[in-house]
Amino acid sequence: MTITFNATTRKTQGTGASRRLRKAGFIPGVVYGSGEAVMIELNHNELYYKLRSEAFHASVLTMNLDGTEQAVQLRAFVNHPFRQQVQHLDFQRVDVSKKIHIKVPLHFINADIAPGVKTGGGKISHVMIDADVTCLPADLPTFIEVDLSGLELGHSIHLSDLTLPAGVELAAHGTHTTEAVVATVHVPRGAVEAAADVAVAAKK
Repeated sequence: MTITFNATTRKTQGTGASRRLRKAGFIPGVVYGSGEAVMIELNHNELYYKLRSEAFHASVLTMNLDGTEQAVQLRAFVNHPFRQQVQHLDFQRVDVSKKIHIKVPLHFINADIAPGVKTGGGKISHVMIDADVTCLPADLPTFIEVDLSGLELGHSIHLSDLTLPAGVELAAHGTHTTEAVVATVHVPRGAVEAAADVAVAAKK
């Protein structure tokens, strides 16, 4: 799936110019990397709704800048603190021949048939919602599936347990090593406390 959006080169800069741009229904932004940084402006309504799509944040996008297409990644965006308004967008150009580093969303399946849930009375806790990966743009998946069907009560799924598409590698760093927990199944706190109350009552 190719996601395309339009942009034009921004001819004015500064706080006042950006404020006027936003009042006119546009978003100031920048595209950088592999060449000179270019200040751009984008239609607010078009980008506002695209930003609500999970895929827009985890895909190589096609920016139509002044009629010329180029591959980019969304790197950052700023929302107004209380209005439904995007304040600024940062994009980075993508070289399709080089690997990229990007967060890919995790889609969890089969939680309802996990033994820890179905027979153990446990509850799934999603510790992560995405994973850092590296791959060539052509190999970038829209999401990574996490199968919870074998998860027992008290057990966890780690990054190293994920089945990755061909050409995709984990880019684990810092606290997110390959043994970092992605999801776990545990007994809800209320159930533990209720069981403890029953046990205390039985001893009286």
